[in-house]
This record gives sequence, structure tokens and C-alpha cells, in this order.
Amino acid sequence: MSALADLRPLRESPPFRRLWLGTTASGFGGQLGAFAVVYYVWEHTRSAAMVGLVGLVTAVPMIVLALAGSAFMDHVDRRLLAFRCSCGQLVVSLGMAAVAATDIGGVPLMLVLAGLGSAFASVGGPAKRTFIPALLTGDRLAAGLALSHLSFQLAMLLGPATAGLVTAQWGTTWCFVIDAVTFAFALIGIAGLPRGVESAEGRPGAAAVVDGFRFTARTPEVRGAFLADLAATMLAMPFALFPLINAEKFGGRPEILGLFTTAVAVGGVLASVLSGLATRRRHPGTVLLVCGTVWAVSLGFVGLTGHLLIVLSLLAVAGAADTWAVVSRGTVVQTATPVAYRGRVASLEHIVGSAGPELGNLRAGLVATVTSGAASLALGGILSVIATGLIAVTTPALRRFTVPEVEPEMHDRSAGVPGA
Repeated sequence: MSALADLRPLRESPPFRRLWLGTTASGFGGQLGAFAVVYYVWEHTRSAAMVGLVGLVTAVPMIVLALAGSAFMDHVDRRLLAFRCSCGQLVVSLGMAAVAATDIGGVPLMLVLAGLGSAFASVGGPAKRTFIPALLTGDRLAAGLALSHLSFQLAMLLGPATAGLVTAQWGTTWCFVIDAVTFAFALIGIAGLPRGVESAEGRPGAAAVVDGFRFTARTPEVRGAFLADLAATMLAMPFALFPLINAEKFGGRPEILGLFTTAVAVGGVLASVLSGLATRRRHPGTVLLVCGTVWAVSLGFVGLTGHLLIVLSLLAVAGAADTWAVVSRGTVVQTATPVAYRGRVASLEHIVGSAGPELGNLRAGLVATVTSGAASLALGGILSVIATGLIAVTTPALRRFTVPEVEPEMHDRSAGVPGA
């Protein structure tokens, strides 16, 4: 069994290859755009509260519209929906570039555009998520999800640094311009995806949303995968504690603080490169539970040690475990979800992946205010291990979930999909 990332989806499926290349480009551009929004607001206000408002105006539509989108996600042409949302994001990026270049509208208009961009992403993102299981099956699906996460990790690792250099040299305007250009690559990838409307149960609307929740609740492997993710993020999310941990243990030195997030990203990239160790296994639910436990234990020990190299090593291990957990969760959810529910479940997965970390950072900060950063991190790790253990015991379907084998004649099935 090869340890390296499984590249067969890129070789065997031209539509997936185009989608991956477009998503990778737009993900990198998105990091430049996100950096530029925060920097523009800070530069014009010098207010940490206003910078925090950027998170609020992007998080609210991210959750609300993803849930609203599940009302019709399975009843429309998802390729057309994803294409239109990406066009909307491109226009938003150009609008941000215009604001940055002219200061017309200033910070208020920039915040409005940030919320609008998040709204498009919250509908278009779940729509694009449904295409990977339409193009890939079995272990190819797990490999495709791992490759998608690799592009995300690379964007996280390289995007902010590049944005800083671009901003220092030419200003935030060019960050937004680059972001807009990369959306053009995303549109090329979307153009080759399967077209048409999948068969869905029931009618669009509120009833479809409720039906999506019911499907998730009555399908133990999907329900368990979501709960395992929430146990890790809501109980052991560390990022809000990094400044406090740095102050408590390392004197608040900014150069040390920057290493924390970098360590997590390095671990994630290494895990993505070695994703074959996870994606070629037949029981992704077990991988998810094990990786969730490793994530929690690693972060718990970060709260108990004051040695910098040990802290950075533990954060890298946590980042690696998180990467394999995300890939395994996606494999379980998308394999176990029939086509008729795929859009609605993708929307719920988007909410779990977005809201869980935000609530986890809130929990960590609140606990730290009455204890300490180290205590909050250690306690969160312990609670996360306990919760993951309970999920493993009470949801045997998640532990036993098996990825079906791919028949040889199906390896190239996505090369001839309509629209390819």
C-alpha cells in the first residue's frame, strides 16, 4: 500500500482534473482576497473590533444561506448553480478591487461585498462538493477528497504569505484582482462537469430542508461522522487560544505566535502528501474516529507542555490528524448519501465544517477567561476524547462502514460523463 497521495483520480478522470485545477487556483486566490479584506479594514480603521466584524459578516451568510440552499440544492442543475455562484464571486472580487483602488464606499461597502461573497460561496460551495462523488467512486472518491484537501492546505500555507508580499509591493487592489482572475480558472473547471438535474425526493422548499435533516438523523454513519467532527472542533478547537498560550508560555513574542498556525498547516500538507495511508483503507469511519482522538490528545498535551519544539510538533500532529479526519468524514458522508439527498447533505456538511470551528473557538475563549489558555486547551482535549469514545461505542455503523471496491471497468467511467 503506497503512502503517497493517490493520483489516480487526476489521471483517470479529466472532469475531476479540470475541477481540481480550477478549485486549487481559486482557493489560492481566495486566500489573497481574504487577507486583503482584513488588511483593508485594519488599515482604514485601526480597530480590532472592526476586523472582528469581517468574521461576523462572512460567518452569518455562510451558515444561513447554506441551510437555505439545501431547500433547493437537489432540485436544480447544480453545475449551472455552481457556475453562476462562481461568476458572482468573480464580480464581487472585482468590486472589492474597485473599492480598494478608489476608496469609494470605503469600509462599509467592503464589508457588504465580503458578506455577499460569502453568500455566493455558501450556495456554490455545497453544489461543487456534490460533483466529486458523481465523478469518482470507492477508493477513488477518498483519493479525490484527499487531493482536494491537499489543494486547500497548500492555499492556506502559501496564500497569506503571497498576499503579504503582493500587498507590500502593490497594495490590496492587486490581491483582489488576482482573486478575480483565479475564479476564471474555476469557471473552466465547472464547465466540464455533468449537467442536468438529479432525481430528488419530494419538492423544493422547507420540507426539503426537514427531509435532509431526517435523512441525516436516521442514517447512523452520516450522523456519526457529523458528530465526530463536531466533537473535535467544538470541544478542542485551538486557534482562538494561540495568542493567550503564546503569552502564557513564550512571552507573547509575535514571531512565535506565527509558528503555531504554520505548524498546523505543515502537518496538514504532509498528511495530504501521505494521504495514501488513509485513503486506501476500507474503513474510513474508523480512521475518522482514530484521527479525531489523535487531534484531541495532541492539543490536550499542548496545554500541558511549555517546550516550544514539543508544542510545534504536537500542533503538526494535530494538523495531520485533522486532514485525514476531514477526508475520512467526506468519504463516509458522500459514499453513504444517495444522489437524491446529496445536495442537502452537502449543505449540512458545509455548515458542520464552518460552524463547528467557530463555536469551538468561542468555547475555548470563554473557558480560558475563567481558567487559563493552557487549562482550556487541556480540558477541551479531554472532553473531545470522551465524546469521540462515546460516538465510537454508540455508533457501530460508523466504525464498520466499508468503502465498496471499484470494479476495473468503472475506473474510467467519469471520462465520458456528459459535458466532459
